[in-house]
Amino acid sequence: MKRSKVEFSSHTANLALLRKCVRDFLNGYPFSEKERMFMVLGVDEACTNVIRYAYRLREDRVISLRMEGLRKCVRMRLRDYGERIFPHEMTGRSHDQIKPGGLGLHLIRYAFDQVDYIQKPRGTELVLTKNLA
Repeated sequence: MKRSKVEFSSHTANLALLRKCVRDFLNGYPFSEKERMFMVLGVDEACTNVIRYAYRLREDRVISLRMEGLRKCVRMRLRDYGERIFPHEMTGRSHDQIKPGGLGLHLIRYAFDQVDYIQKPRGTELVLTKNLA
């Protein structure tokens, strides 16, 4: 079982390093290049949402990402300690509206087979699961 963990501050400049860590972790798994790209973008979008909504653009908060390669899936656990945002409050915009923003949740749900939000006493853990073929 392959595992990796990365912690970083909630500054958007750290997202490039995060994307590289996710790409590196996914090497060796039988995903297509398109699937890998969407998974990397999905994790990036989830981190961006944490920075924007849970941390209200504060750059000094901690975000933790644990990546696990299991027998039948790859699982990403994104943990924040910010304001709790409840899943029923998160709505992406309609695909046919032409305006910036609001498609991140659609991207995350497209990239992963299962998306679970676990409310913690302080913050949220987002669990993203992609099944192996």
